[in-house]
Amino acid sequence: MDAVVSPLMRSSQGSRPPHASAASEAEVEAIAALARTRGATRLAIGSGRADDDLTTVRAVAARWEALGGEIVTTLTWPETAASWLRQATRFAAADPDLWIMTGSPAGWAQMTRRLLWSTSWRPARTILTAALSGRAALDLVGLVNLDGIAGVTASGDAWRIEHEVVIAPCVRT
Repeated sequence: MDAVVSPLMRSSQGSRPPHASAASEAEVEAIAALARTRGATRLAIGSGRADDDLTTVRAVAARWEALGGEIVTTLTWPETAASWLRQATRFAAADPDLWIMTGSPAGWAQMTRRLLWSTSWRPARTILTAALSGRAALDLVGLVNLDGIAGVTASGDAWRIEHEVVIAPCVRT
């Protein structure tokens, strides 16, 4: 896929099935471990508004705080919106060590495209949950636009994108 030339997806790109479920315990542990290996202390967590998304946000935040880390903000975005500009601006302004993102692929992709188009947010400072770790979700934004982004699977395996290639799985975290 080409570089993002507009923050909004074509309508046919967003017609993907919703993500599966809330994060598993192994996934939450892997997110925390991956964030620690990257030297993070301050996280911002963004998600869609579905119940499973909010459950994941609470689980990741609780685990991170139990490890002595700080959650600088949590933010939700809608599945559909006029532009996602307000949410993207607030999310990027938190300026954490790392951003954690979860949600449905279509909502996440729109939010991510807006972040890329309109803010200083960078994928290399972001970890995705298993809900967004599938190739179909990543292709909604395009691997060329996600260099350095990392994620985890439901079983706790980590992956990352380098030079438009998904390197997976990394060593289990």
